[in-house]
Amino acid sequence: MKTEIIIADNFFTRLRGLLFRKPLTQGEGLILIPCNSIHTFGMGYPIDVAFLDRDYRIVRLVRELPARKVRSASGARMVLELPAGGASEMKEGDTLSWLKGIVENRR
Repeated sequence: MKTEIIIADNFFTRLRGLLFRKPLTQGEGLILIPCNSIHTFGMGYPIDVAFLDRDYRIVRLVRELPARKVRSASGARMVLELPAGGASEMKEGDTLSWLKGIVENRR
């Protein structure tokens, strides 16, 4: 999977998240670090959400989360947001080792 990842790893970039951005397209994503809960207030489109532990293992996967919702996951250290359908090949328990390389190389 080749994905262009936006990294939100400080107060301001996490606060902004996907707000005031055009919707993600297939092949794009946003990772919020640290993070264990998200909301979709102010968004007009659904997203797929993968809650990850410190080893980049999916501890919770929410597909097509609609606007105006809140989700969280115990044990999550980061959240990967993808366009709706972007997590179609993922499942809880998967480790996203490809994402670890992207995050560690760009931080």
